[in-house]
Amino acid sequence: MGVFPLRVVGGSPGAAVGKGLPRRGRRSRWSARAGCFYAGPVHLGLVAVVVNEYDPAIRFFTGALGFELIEDSPALTSEGRPRRWVVVRPPGAATGVLLARADGEDQAAIVGNQAADRVGFFLHVADFGAAYARMTAAGVEFLTAPRAEPYGQVAVFRDIAGNKWDLIGPG
Repeated sequence: MGVFPLRVVGGSPGAAVGKGLPRRGRRSRWSARAGCFYAGPVHLGLVAVVVNEYDPAIRFFTGALGFELIEDSPALTSEGRPRRWVVVRPPGAATGVLLARADGEDQAAIVGNQAADRVGFFLHVADFGAAYARMTAAGVEFLTAPRAEPYGQVAVFRDIAGNKWDLIGPG
């Protein structure tokens, strides 16, 4: 896994640390060669997908896509309204999907259009043919037929909310 450094914008490294940026043990250090503040390995933990309702979204992601339900816990919005903390992820993956029920008109307006009608999510699979067949049998809406690209086989599908995803597998 690659490591992407955190960059300090403006000032010198000593000035940045002296002005309140926390130093987190010996792992955090300024790299003169890279010109950045290195804070150790990082990874993307969650990506939020705004949905209309939790349970149908859980069924879609765990059933049609084969994800695992990692967490489904009661929680509260920042305004104190009840919600759930629902996380799904592909088996063995480090990054998960937070299924976030739309809360209010602004959030409801983006359900299914989080990437402005572009493909915004990319699901990589080891066996493209098997995944495509399983998802088709589960009723997943594919917008394109499978095609060969320089990076592998790909077909565009919609999730339960209407967002576009690429299903990508080896060529």
